Amino acid sequence: MSKVITFGEIMLRLAPNGYYRFFQNDQMQATFGGGEANVAVSLANFGLDSAYITKLPKHAIGQAAIDSLRYFGVDTSKVVRGGDRVGIYYLEKGASQRGSVCIYDRAHSAIAEAKPSDFDWDAIFAGADWFHFTGITPALGGELVNICLDACKAAKAHGVKISCDLNYRGKLWTRAEAREAMTRLCEYVDVCISNEEDAKDVFGIEAENTDIYGGKLNHEGYKSVAKQLADRFGFEKVAITLRSSISASDNDWAGMLYDGENYCFSKSYHLHIVDRVGGGDSFGAGLIYSLLTGKSTQAAIEFAVAASALKHSIEGDFNRVSVSEVEKLAGGDGSGRVQR
Repeated sequence: MSKVITFGEIMLRLAPNGYYRFFQNDQMQATFGGGEANVAVSLANFGLDSAYITKLPKHAIGQAAIDSLRYFGVDTSKVVRGGDRVGIYYLEKGASQRGSVCIYDRAHSAIAEAKPSDFDWDAIFAGADWFHFTGITPALGGELVNICLDACKAAKAHGVKISCDLNYRGKLWTRAEAREAMTRLCEYVDVCISNEEDAKDVFGIEAENTDIYGGKLNHEGYKSVAKQLADRFGFEKVAITLRSSISASDNDWAGMLYDGENYCFSKSYHLHIVDRVGGGDSFGAGLIYSLLTGKSTQAAIEFAVAASALKHSIEGDFNRVSVSEVEKLAGGDGSGRVQR
């Protein structure tokens, strides 16, 4: 069984019930989520040996975050305990023409104040096959750029493949800061995951003749973006998610995977969204699973996009689907009929 390591921040998610606005009533749902944690859960659900690395306080909320991962079978044995805070994000889910809103309260979280000495990467990567992180983690400040560099160097020393979702977050750092840090980190990355905006925000690489708000996506432009990324950093593969936002409730969703020779586009799904948070993470997990299990380039992008399409129908950050459910959708059965 392949072993995947993911590294990042897991946060407490507080969200009004359903599609209520903040404090429209006095109740909020409390769950956990975060980019790399979401990937770890998906991979565990797909049957892989999935381990998550972070730093969390020793108090009850930190333990609850760990327990949320253990529920799905994620290995949390190498989670570092210490610090004072679990990061929080508040989510108001959008509907129709009203967009979703995320408000972050994550400054001085345990992981943001972590030190390089907290992590024994040689022990962490023993027996591992794959390492995944996102551009969110080095953006958290403190010493996390250097911690991510340490992780990438150790992964390479252990012969571990590395994937990175660029995931630019303007609330965490500037484009110039992101470009400097991610340029250093991407030297070690084998598989790059991006979307319509990240390649432009981080590296200034833009798809031509594309309007993500008006639903106009130019396939040739995305081929150019993928090739430019691969040529600049030597990536083995570049995956790009293609989202056309019709409204907060309805999106068209597809993806492309470039393997150095072939540009493979998935089928497109029209999504009526229940919860889009974690959609990109479920795509990344589907891609990692596909590549580790030897799927072809076309089959890999079909599986990744189908996994993510299903996530948009599920409340919470975590994608609670199985391989068989994803393969059913990727194979063409998107009817949504009752299963008896």
